[in-house]
Amino acid sequence: MMENKKITGGNYDKSLAVKCMNGTFVGTKEENVIAYKGIPFVGRQPVGDLRWKAPVDVVPDNNVYEAYYFPKASCQDKSVIAYQGEDCLYLNVWRSEDEPGKKKPVMVWIHGGAFSAGGTGVELFDCANLAKESPDVIFVTLQYRLGVLGFLHLSHLPDGKDYPDAQNLGLLDQQMALKWVHENIAAFGGDPDNVTIWGESAGAGSVTMQPLIKGSKQYFKKVIAQSGAPGQTSSLEEAIAATNDLMAGLGCKTIADLKKFTADELVAAGAQTVAMRLFPARDGRILPLDTWKEYENGIAKDIIFLEGCNKDEMNCFVADWTVDGFKAWAADRKTKKYAHLLTAEEKAKIESYCKEGAVEDWDPDSRLFGHSWFIDGAVKLAESQTKCGGKCYTYFYRVESSDPIRKSAHFEEVPIVFAHPECVDGRPYDPVFSKTMRQMWVQFARTGNPSLSAAQSPDSKAKNWPLYSLEDKEVMVLDEFDIHPAKESEVKIVDWDRTYFLTKYYML
Repeated sequence: MMENKKITGGNYDKSLAVKCMNGTFVGTKEENVIAYKGIPFVGRQPVGDLRWKAPVDVVPDNNVYEAYYFPKASCQDKSVIAYQGEDCLYLNVWRSEDEPGKKKPVMVWIHGGAFSAGGTGVELFDCANLAKESPDVIFVTLQYRLGVLGFLHLSHLPDGKDYPDAQNLGLLDQQMALKWVHENIAAFGGDPDNVTIWGESAGAGSVTMQPLIKGSKQYFKKVIAQSGAPGQTSSLEEAIAATNDLMAGLGCKTIADLKKFTADELVAAGAQTVAMRLFPARDGRILPLDTWKEYENGIAKDIIFLEGCNKDEMNCFVADWTVDGFKAWAADRKTKKYAHLLTAEEKAKIESYCKEGAVEDWDPDSRLFGHSWFIDGAVKLAESQTKCGGKCYTYFYRVESSDPIRKSAHFEEVPIVFAHPECVDGRPYDPVFSKTMRQMWVQFARTGNPSLSAAQSPDSKAKNWPLYSLEDKEVMVLDEFDIHPAKESEVKIVDWDRTYFLTKYYML
């Protein structure tokens, strides 16, 4: 992979250059879209002595730099993304040449990956197609530290007093990137006062956690959360236990011991000891101890939300991990979490729910974890935001893929909203439906309301998306050939008695 370099001598296309606080960045042009890839949003990358330290703000810089190439992803399993490193705190911007002089709304994407994988330098997250389709919008994608380098609690260790942020560094990286966007996006033609932060899975969890972090809300006005909510967190006790298990596996006692290991070695050890356990921590410092209570009390009342879930969320884990792998994971998870936390009455409710309607032997656990990890949290976010007087547009995605296991699984809608049909496995989706879904997302970023008039809708039929209310609980049902609003009681997103209570246990 190529890396961006400093440009000297003035030999660059001035029409593709944008002057920012930390340098002038020169992009590349394809048709009418200019892309700026690999712009640093920190003053120093988190390497060496800055490992496990809070991100460092940018400093003024009058030099000129290439912005031609995607950056390294954060350190993770190399089978996911090979081009990676600890020097990973960069973002990318796409803008159309159309409509000069007009302040454009901005959509900032935060990728998912269970807080341990993912990045921006993949074909799916290239926003050129989006910028061509919606030239009046600027698109940004950003990276953040992951896994053992981004969400590892350290302050409880003997030499940990200088590492108070380690358990939530990924969130602080995101905040720093949003600060950079706020301070620099006007130079690209963007409106810093009309920014929507947008994510899926861990990215959706991230964008719903940003309003909870002191100082973040000034950087955005709207949130799009696909299959993620502020419940995707660990308690302080869980975070400490995960660190202690990693330390034991490595034979470490102190942070000084940990620092002797390379990033690759730490990632490999994490995969053996803390896989699917490192989430942002409710530490009472960066994140509140009760994220749901903060939402109900109105911490995000002035922010408008578009959020929702997919019908068969957990089925993607069954497909990706294999049936036997998923069943083993679910059994282990229930042994370690459900058995100790749930009351006898709650266990009976879960057992009753799991017995109902099962076809395959993996299906009960897939439905159960789909609810506890994603579906019920999406509904609780709508409920919590609405209780305090805030606005929330909620969806229920039911389009099924051609995969007999995946169906309407977690992540299935992402290639649709990114306008990358070539990234869809199996059958293609209806292009009119796909464009309509994208236009609702973009319309929300423009105006704070995803509804489309007949003139705006690709099928020339108006799409009136109602706000979620505690009385009607209306959602927008995303069916491939029938996008329509419906009451939750009609589509039965959650089982209010037998699974909804699981949200109080967070990532059960």
